[in-house]
Amino acid sequence: MKLLNALGAFAVIALLSACEVAPIQTGPIPADRPQTTGQTSPRLSASAAARSFVQVVRTLEPVAERECRNRTTGMNCDFNIVVDDRPGQPANAFQTLDKNGRPIVAFTLALIADARNEDELAFVLGHEAAHHIAGHIGRQQQNAMAGAVIFAGLATLSGGDANAVRTAQELGAEVGARRYSKDFELEADALGTIITARAGYDPLRGAEFFTRIPDPGDRFLGTHPPNNARIDIVRRTMAGL
Repeated sequence: MKLLNALGAFAVIALLSACEVAPIQTGPIPADRPQTTGQTSPRLSASAAARSFVQVVRTLEPVAERECRNRTTGMNCDFNIVVDDRPGQPANAFQTLDKNGRPIVAFTLALIADARNEDELAFVLGHEAAHHIAGHIGRQQQNAMAGAVIFAGLATLSGGDANAVRTAQELGAEVGARRYSKDFELEADALGTIITARAGYDPLRGAEFFTRIPDPGDRFLGTHPPNNARIDIVRRTMAGL
């Protein structure tokens, strides 16, 4: 039972990791990207960003809920879109569940302020809603638990003491949770593209924020795939619609 209790904490930590989309510096558009303008669009004003966010939520939320109902059985599809107004939070969006299993999608104020247009806000919202529809929290919990059990078992067999086994559990949970996290991000990008398009927004324009954020590269056990892979999945999904 101690193992399961520990895993619950590790899984929560792993599953509530945010999808960071904040640009820290505007960079040049890669050569293989279509350049719709000669430069990156400016940020919206504070009032325009707030109005855009409200409009995007009103427009896209019912589309996401309809996709959720059409693609799942017995899942809570009543999304609660909230603003994380804690001071000093970086530009983030994340999806989680409340204690009753209702899906929550949270945007920080910094993310809303960083948006260049409604398409970007819509794409982020579609992406986060897609995480829930695809069941990524449950799937990542299973991966974390499996990793913790395997690593703890190996530590026990090698004669490790209680501290060594506990450390192995923590490491195993993290490795298990990260094992397919990049695949989950690409799945959410693809389904998020569909949701965004069906809500009447332009996913290709929305995904342009990938040209402004640091590229995580293709790191072993990294949580996010390379930016060019994410842009490519949006393009390929749009081509199939």
